[in-house]
Amino acid sequence: VQLQAFGGGLVVPGGSMRLSCAANGNTPDYYVIGWFRQAPRKEREWVSCISMVDNITYFTDSVKGRFTISRDNAKNTVSLQMNNLKPEDTAVYYCAAGYPCTSTQAMYDYWGQGTQVTVSS
Repeated sequence: VQLQAFGGGLVVPGGSMRLSCAANGNTPDYYVIGWFRQAPRKEREWVSCISMVDNITYFTDSVKGRFTISRDNAKNTVSLQMNNLKPEDTAVYYCAAGYPCTSTQAMYDYWGQGTQVTVSS
């Protein structure tokens, strides 16, 4: 299974950006897709996850109300819509596949290569 995250770039504070994660290969139907991020000089942290079966979503507190996550099973992609971006959202964003929908990185078996998001004026 290969995951590829794309859609990053530079955005001004208050702006929006949409990241996508494309999965190639076969994963169990019950797998979830999670998004993580790693800011400079910080540990990688969980951002969000979505179940590919029942569409249940979870978000870390710092992005609730600003980020949404959605899936397109036909295209095997998951998107992370990020609105009202803040400088502290600057990080390399990674998508990962695993089970269950959790913030625990060890529960994710497959990882994408990461895409840089920079929020700056």
